[in-house]
Amino acid sequence: MRKFLAILVCKLGRAVGKRIGKGSSMPGKAALKLCPDILARVRLPSHIIAVTGSNGKTSTVEMIAAILRSGGKSVIYNEEGSNQIEGVTTLVLTHADFHGRVRADVLLIESDERYAARSFHYFHPTQLVVTNLYRDQLTRNGHPEWVYDAILPAIHPETELILNADDPLSGCFARGHEKVRWFGLDRCAVSVAVPTGMYHDGAYCPLCHAPMEYDYVHYNHIGAYRCTGCGHRKPAADYTATAVDLERGLLTIDGSLTVELAFRSIYNVYNILAAYAAARETGVPAETAAPVISNYVLKNGRMQTFTLGAHHGTLLTSKHENSIAYDTNLRYIAASGKDCSVLVIVDAVSRKYFTSETSWLWDIDFGQLNVPHVKRVILSGRYCNDLAQRFSFTEVTCWEAIADIREAMGTLTETGEEDLYVVTCFSDRDKLLSGVHVEKEG
Repeated sequence: MRKFLAILVCKLGRAVGKRIGKGSSMPGKAALKLCPDILARVRLPSHIIAVTGSNGKTSTVEMIAAILRSGGKSVIYNEEGSNQIEGVTTLVLTHADFHGRVRADVLLIESDERYAARSFHYFHPTQLVVTNLYRDQLTRNGHPEWVYDAILPAIHPETELILNADDPLSGCFARGHEKVRWFGLDRCAVSVAVPTGMYHDGAYCPLCHAPMEYDYVHYNHIGAYRCTGCGHRKPAADYTATAVDLERGLLTIDGSLTVELAFRSIYNVYNILAAYAAARETGVPAETAAPVISNYVLKNGRMQTFTLGAHHGTLLTSKHENSIAYDTNLRYIAASGKDCSVLVIVDAVSRKYFTSETSWLWDIDFGQLNVPHVKRVILSGRYCNDLAQRFSFTEVTCWEAIADIREAMGTLTETGEEDLYVVTCFSDRDKLLSGVHVEKEG
């Protein structure tokens, strides 16, 4: 009776939530109060894929779903990104019948890294993809190694791990685990000799804390690492990007498969590799996967194009309190090579809690905007003075602070016609999009 009631309440809550544009986690929360072990009482599909990590979860899950569906599989996943146990419960119960049977070939779950152990307490994924682990929302998550410790209890011996071969921390999950597959990137045109960014969390081995050396890196400390003490090193990848040409927008996988990149970012390359590896491990052939991810435009709004006055604009959505997400988007702007202006908006720090803690701004390499084609930078939002203080310690000189977002947009509308890039977070992007003509989401 409790199971039936929990499913009924969840379904009703979800139906109401859809009408008012909310309700991806509250129905699951109510169901868990009625029946705390409801996830143990349902019959799930035989194939369960989970994706967790600091960055790239939503994009990777979306691509996995597209590939699997192209391969003829029925897939359900948390499309709204509600990735804690309440959201996972809503997803499962919404698609279950009143007997608790979830009818699908694949249950695909985006899982918050801190709450993975709770989400997978009553069942375990057949595959678990870990995209990466690094600094993210430090006021909430603490150090990346603490997040590693939070994920570890969620890993079941029968789960196949799909890990980033180029990430020294998430690669540690392979220790003592029999079922592991790796995705990674060979040395290519975007590789550099030493780690980049404002800090170096990969300077020491996460296992023995001896100094770490790198043959090459692709961004920050993600690359070909090797410990000088215990021998922890980049393993051979099962699914490999053997060539990357960001200028032409081409990615080669395993030496023969060519994928065209809609978003020419090294970050996108890793998301594609993770999705490709998960789909292949689910039985989808390479010739089915490749056309789906070639020129794939994301539906989650991480990248959108718009017009503002005479400016052709591109919105690059970053995670606040996540310096690597910012660094990746700034690198994209720096590599564009065409005259542009940049609008950086920090009006909120988090969608989930209030804090005015902005020390994470100092972890972002804003100096990447010190290139000739970036003609001006406007800093806006509630925390524009924090941004201004940060920029005063860079070599970028073409910046100004305009606290009011509408005023900043008005200034841009009235002047110039160069390309415009806007870098902001999920909480703040609608403050921009409500005042512009949106052309395309990606």
